[in-house]
Amino acid sequence: MVDESGGHAGRGPILLLLHGMGATGDVWLPWAPLLEQHWPGRWLAPDLAGHGWSAPLSSYSFEAFAQRIGQGLASDDRVVVLGHSLGGVVGLTLAARAARLPVDAVVGLGIKAVWSPAELTRAAELAARPVGWFASRAEAARRYLRVAGLTGLVSPDDPMVDAGLRQVDGRWWLAMDTTAFAVGEPDLTGLLAATDVPVLLARGEHDPMVTDAQLKEYGVPVATLPGLGHNAHLEDPAAVLALLDPYR
Repeated sequence: MVDESGGHAGRGPILLLLHGMGATGDVWLPWAPLLEQHWPGRWLAPDLAGHGWSAPLSSYSFEAFAQRIGQGLASDDRVVVLGHSLGGVVGLTLAARAARLPVDAVVGLGIKAVWSPAELTRAAELAARPVGWFASRAEAARRYLRVAGLTGLVSPDDPMVDAGLRQVDGRWWLAMDTTAFAVGEPDLTGLLAATDVPVLLARGEHDPMVTDAQLKEYGVPVATLPGLGHNAHLEDPAAVLALLDPYR
């Protein structure tokens, strides 16, 4: 987990950065210099339950993911959430009226809105797989990047990857509880109906996981980032950060 005060601590809302499935809070580390200069308050990048250093859950739901994150928020905080993919759904869940958490706004980036039966079956199969062991860090790092959808964007040698790996007695495995893959399909219509805070749904122009038309079905503002893909927050952090300007 990354927890930073930034150069303007106390003068603006907390920015809560939530990673996607298979990644960790360290995926936001490249944002640190940008946030130091341009975000007016603290920022937090926790590991979601069952990822990185965060303990697993007995069973996974978007509500359970959000409850774990919500335990770290104080009632007098002001929080703006930027969540990628799974993190975006968790952000919307945090913003529910019934949760009574201090969320001011949510930007959901690259949330997969439509799931086919085959995709849900595949996710359930991944959740049922036993822990995979690797003989070297290099092998484990390559697998981590695939699972987190970061292949080609992050080098296997990047220190960011270390948060997603564990090692004992010369063997390596991923620091993820793979049963989290069984969390299922989000009810975006229900989540959006359950909140009163401003919500922006965003995607990279070339994101294969969600389309503009799918997002526009939900009746909230939609932003498309030209030239970017599913991991727009790593491809062009400044462009994604600019989406938060109305909520500072």
